[in-house]
Amino acid sequence: MKKIIISISLILSSSNVYAERQTHRLAHIPSEIVVDGSMDEAVWQEATVLELKYENNPGEGVAAPVKTELYLYENGTTLNVAFKAYDPNPEKIRAALRDRDSLWQDDNIGIILDTFNDERSAYEFFANPFGAQGDMTMDDTDGWDEDDSWDAIWDSSGQITDFGYVVEMSIPFSSIRFPESDGTKTWNVAGWRNYPRDVRHQMATHKSNRNIKCNICQFDQLIGFESAQTGNNFQITPTLTVSRNDEKPEVPGDWEDGSVETEPGLDVRWGITQDIVLNATINPDFSQVEADAGQLDVNNTFSLFFPEKRPFFLDGASYFDTNSFNLVHTRNIAEPDYGVKITGKNSDHTYGLMIANDSNTTHLVPGNIGSDIATLDQESELAIASYSMDVGERNNIGLLMTHRNADDYNNTVVSVDGSYWFNQTDSLKFQVARAETDNTDYVQEEFELAPEQKGNAASLRFSRNTRDYNLKASYTNVGTDFRADLGFMSKVDYERVVLGGRRTYYGENDATFTRWGYFGDWDKTYDQDGNLLEEEFEIHGNLQGKMQFYTNFGVVSRERFYDDEYFDELQFMMYARFTPISGLQFHNFIRFGDQIDFANTRLGDALDIEPEMNWDVNEHIRIELSHRFNELEVDEGRVFTANLTDLRLKYQFDMRSILKLVIQYTDIDRNVGLYTYDDIEDKPESNEKFFSTQLIYSYKINPQTLFFIGYSDGGYQDDSLDNLERDQRTIFTKFSYAWQM
Repeated sequence: MKKIIISISLILSSSNVYAERQTHRLAHIPSEIVVDGSMDEAVWQEATVLELKYENNPGEGVAAPVKTELYLYENGTTLNVAFKAYDPNPEKIRAALRDRDSLWQDDNIGIILDTFNDERSAYEFFANPFGAQGDMTMDDTDGWDEDDSWDAIWDSSGQITDFGYVVEMSIPFSSIRFPESDGTKTWNVAGWRNYPRDVRHQMATHKSNRNIKCNICQFDQLIGFESAQTGNNFQITPTLTVSRNDEKPEVPGDWEDGSVETEPGLDVRWGITQDIVLNATINPDFSQVEADAGQLDVNNTFSLFFPEKRPFFLDGASYFDTNSFNLVHTRNIAEPDYGVKITGKNSDHTYGLMIANDSNTTHLVPGNIGSDIATLDQESELAIASYSMDVGERNNIGLLMTHRNADDYNNTVVSVDGSYWFNQTDSLKFQVARAETDNTDYVQEEFELAPEQKGNAASLRFSRNTRDYNLKASYTNVGTDFRADLGFMSKVDYERVVLGGRRTYYGENDATFTRWGYFGDWDKTYDQDGNLLEEEFEIHGNLQGKMQFYTNFGVVSRERFYDDEYFDELQFMMYARFTPISGLQFHNFIRFGDQIDFANTRLGDALDIEPEMNWDVNEHIRIELSHRFNELEVDEGRVFTANLTDLRLKYQFDMRSILKLVIQYTDIDRNVGLYTYDDIEDKPESNEKFFSTQLIYSYKINPQTLFFIGYSDGGYQDDSLDNLERDQRTIFTKFSYAWQM
């Protein structure tokens, strides 16, 4: 017999608007399914059934335009999920074979689970009509914040039918965390469907109230799970990486063949309890498989940011996040030999501890108008510890400590942060941190730093968020000698105040524009001596509507200090994206106006254009093409022109097998006669070109059981070369297999 709704609860928002919240009894059925997208097992007739009745975007809690049914049951070790997604025109379903976490342009369905019933965080499991997977963690302490770097091991499959499509999922309890307790458990749950047509419709099992900042507190609830067990939850993953890297010591010149390097490794993941996980790695393969997105580093004084992509660091990474400052950025740990990490959540308490080493120690040297990178020729040891406690319904307080040390080098940071919610719309966040650093002789001499640095950082932010508007006010103060060497804080020695807000209007579902509004802010920044660094005003408008169109456009006016001079910049900018036909999406960003020429300390006219195209040619072939054009002119002429092209071609044989080609090309052309320099050694190159190519075949059974084989090369051209010359090439292969016990 199908399970039925057994109760209804109510939520009171700050505006005295009530939202219905339904509770469902989850079926327990000791049966397995074959995950094939057919729903032909009799067990589905006994499952709990929910319907996605509401459209929450662009409509506001209106009736869903199409029917979607969600079926659920658990068998003690697995949560089994199925969706029937009805469509009046199945031929218009948008879907392709996809690599993991790349399905968001497609039709897709998903289930969101708050397994701790704390209305603060959740797991997301999504699939497209072919069963391509996307999984994320979601934090809801200050609005919906998703992290797709989390990867779990689960099964999914889908089929397009004459009535729409069907997707089946099997989510092992060992892949998620939940409280270890006997008896009935309560999870908050939302079924979700993205239905992209002329506009992108989002439908769910619950009716969302936009006046309530909390999202999870509006989800339906599942009760049951009496027999839910994670099992032994022990996973061991041996890895083997074989590679050869060849280089040219002189260009042009002959290749110097590298030796074949064989690197075995071992990763262990142990669920000590249902909500405490230990990760360990020995001689890990931390090589990055796919190239980072290209970035231009021209007329820029701050270090570039690159995201973390390595599995050991990504698992449980959110346990080390803080409110305002990026104090943990594990991409700084370049070449570890080992790592151990434990993360857990018990009731209102969340904690994490990580210990590792790094044989290639680097860190940022931050300032208030630019930053640099220091490389220490020595190994370092590091430790990161975090603890946070939930207070009341939505408040929290947390503690973080990071420590890194080597010979004559030490950096220690201690931070306290937290948040307080006055009501459903108004919140206050704070963070204070202390850093102490001992510098090596090399760093003291190279960057003119003291042997010891001690500094503080603090942040205070107030925000009000409602359906129609939001307001924000913040104060940040970062001391001159504050250093977070395991984080990414490239700017220090400043004190900033920000005031801003946003106004939003809503149109009808079938209107040309479904949402529009404006937003802006004013900010003022001083250094620690009280000198003005920057004062900025900005105002923007935004529109979204048919063809999944979205744009924002605005103007920025600032007075900015650089190299003992003040400059007035006025810039105009616009971003737009739209999907004219199924599978084809265009983006473009354009900015023009005044900009400081940092190399020569003067004001110029800048133009920055960044077009992008993503095209699913068919269900197998995908083309991603992006370009960045940057130009700066002064009265005497053009100072430089820079172009960067990033092309990625993907052929997906099936859901597990994919071939990728990545080509990146950068061309920087400078008018050296317009540059000022004191020493001939500082003379810039008049023309620089860089290129890299990468061809990778991968076969993935799941995120940990996989096979890669690839080839990459790269090279450059400068004023001393007549042509592009390759100077490095690498061939590599990697095997890993996850044994679950």
